[in-house]
Amino acid sequence: MLDRTDRSLVGVWWWTVDRWLLACALILMVIGTLLVMAAGPAVANLISLPSQHFVIRQVMYLLPAIAIIFGVSLLEPRPIRALALIGMVAIIGLMILAIVAGSEIKGATRWISIAGFNLQPSEFAKPLFAIVSAWLLTLWREGQDFPGWIYSTGLLAILVTILVLQPDIGMTVVITLTWGFQMFLAGMPLLFVIGAIALAPIAFYLAYQNLSHVQMRVDKFFNGGSWQVDKARESFAEGGFFGVGPGDGRVKLNLPDAHSDFIFAVAAEEYGAIACLILLGLYAFIVLRGFTRAMSGEGLFCLIAASSLVMQFGVQACIHMASSVDLIPTKGMTLPFISYGGSSLLASSLTMGLILALTRKRTAADSFARGDQL
Repeated sequence: MLDRTDRSLVGVWWWTVDRWLLACALILMVIGTLLVMAAGPAVANLISLPSQHFVIRQVMYLLPAIAIIFGVSLLEPRPIRALALIGMVAIIGLMILAIVAGSEIKGATRWISIAGFNLQPSEFAKPLFAIVSAWLLTLWREGQDFPGWIYSTGLLAILVTILVLQPDIGMTVVITLTWGFQMFLAGMPLLFVIGAIALAPIAFYLAYQNLSHVQMRVDKFFNGGSWQVDKARESFAEGGFFGVGPGDGRVKLNLPDAHSDFIFAVAAEEYGAIACLILLGLYAFIVLRGFTRAMSGEGLFCLIAASSLVMQFGVQACIHMASSVDLIPTKGMTLPFISYGGSSLLASSLTMGLILALTRKRTAADSFARGDQL
């Protein structure tokens, strides 16, 4: 056990990081692995792959995902900003490459193949944009004449343009919400924020009129839902309060996306509504505690960046769960740490690592020698 007087890198990290948030992230990763083990073989059989195909690939990503959480949470704000800026430039390049030469899956070109693995660069754009935009807005609020909000808006416009071309409307919504939330935290006049919110219905209308896959999903939602959504609802009815038992679910056998976009439905059938409420509670705890830590953090940058990362994490989870129970149109949004997918798992780990790094109580390091309680 590390002593409070330990001034090593790991020792300081252990006594300043939020171990509750870290524990919740690791618990979600374990639950996610179990659920992919339950849903993966059925999906693999549907598309004529080896039964353990998705399970093996998910487990392969676990070690680097854990390494990302711990490695990133050790960083200080200065290197985080520098690495995020470099990463943002690289990710924008990869997102453009995905459009030009990427693999088309279900009508979208969001993935590129690297060494036999499909990578979705836009998953990493979410946390990196939150960091870079928070940095720009902090320079604007704390500087004299630096137009950080203009640069932040320009970066948003670049990402939204690329995402619409892919197309990926769900990711566009998450990143736009991140920007709006950050502008609000940075002190943008309320009238401006209200005006931006008022433009949202217009943007949705234009997307509905000009993007066929958006129109199809919205029409299906208002006309009774898609076949997969019907099956997902059936899984909730079959599972009841306590589920049919691990591995005994039947609805997943006919759900092509049971391991990813509808993994919440698999949890409902096999483990029941109680398990779903526990999952919901874990996400709620991460969001509430994350906001609490962010609000008590040091400096405007940490406040804006950490809060927006927590918001992203919560919004993504809400979109996935809401679409699974047919509250909103389906939107291929993964459940953080739970759904199958290397890009999703690694990006969720990056997000959590950044949250942990930015919410560390660094001022407490001065109290180590005195043995004060942190």
